[in-house]
Amino acid sequence: MRTYLVTGGAGFIGSNYIHYMFRKYGDEIRIINVDLLTYAGNLENLKGIQDRANYTFVKADICDKEAISRIFAENDIDRVVHFAAESHVDRSIRNPEVFVQTNVLGTAVMLNCAKEAWELSDGSFKEGKKFLHVSTDEVYGSLPDNGASFFYETTPYDPHSPYSASKAGADMLVKSYMDTYHFPANITNCSNNYGPYQFPEKLIPLIINNALHGRKLPVYGDGRNVRDWLFVEDHAKAIDMVQEQGRLFETYNIGGHNEKRNIEIIHIILETLKEMLPDDDPRKALVTADLITYVEDRKGHDRRYAIAPDKIKAEIGWYPETMFKEGIRKTIQWFFENEAWMTNVTSGDYQKYYTEMYEK
Repeated sequence: MRTYLVTGGAGFIGSNYIHYMFRKYGDEIRIINVDLLTYAGNLENLKGIQDRANYTFVKADICDKEAISRIFAENDIDRVVHFAAESHVDRSIRNPEVFVQTNVLGTAVMLNCAKEAWELSDGSFKEGKKFLHVSTDEVYGSLPDNGASFFYETTPYDPHSPYSASKAGADMLVKSYMDTYHFPANITNCSNNYGPYQFPEKLIPLIINNALHGRKLPVYGDGRNVRDWLFVEDHAKAIDMVQEQGRLFETYNIGGHNEKRNIEIIHIILETLKEMLPDDDPRKALVTADLITYVEDRKGHDRRYAIAPDKIKAEIGWYPETMFKEGIRKTIQWFFENEAWMTNVTSGDYQKYYTEMYEK
């Protein structure tokens, strides 16, 4: 049975990845989920999985070398999928040090622990071991707003926020381990994800939740910043395919072919909510474009991101299967069916419950 160590598996993308892997492989794999359960880590994201015999949760900090080394010592880890990261740009602007600590130092600890566990006496590595570092398109900086250029794996790094700079630093560490030690790793850089379990400080769940409650819908600047949107299940599939079919030491860009301006995203969400809400649902009257409120632009706000996923398509055969119109309906339907999850997250009750549980 292959054993996966997933960091940040209680977060948005990590939990979706774990759900995907168990749907695909069932009892053929074992997953050890390591998460510190900070504000964005929520074990409610993994309900239905926690009782599986082939699933283990460990509350630990990826910066704690002793704790991470113990996990490697006590388990024969075959794959590491490293999601754990501070990821919200606005938070990085307010408190950059936390991002450097988790994203750079935490990645260094993960690399060192994996290297120590997998390295043989001759400097080579045990057969079949792989480390996948999950990163972001934000490390590439900003593209012109003319739709004519894209991010490729060869695009020079040009981060503009403390968040993207910390992820760029983590990427460089992984690259250095591949070059210096021939460490068996890959890097993936993805575009903006959306889908179930996304923490509601991010654009799409924030707009869905606020619109349903008749609250203001904040839009940075002129609302014309462009992002490429990737449905999270498509991302999970891509990560699995890179682990199993990707060439070692390579970087793969994972994009959704769904470029949209932020203001366009908001209008699509409002229109879709109107279509999906029953006529007798009182929330339908609350959903209106009058809620859109333009606010001061984010500092260092990149104008456009757009990934060209040509390499992963050509080498591995992955492509984004979910177009935005379908993906946003799936996402909204999930939020309709999981209103208690949203209530617990926005109230902070989930964090109190699990903090008390793991402090006992």
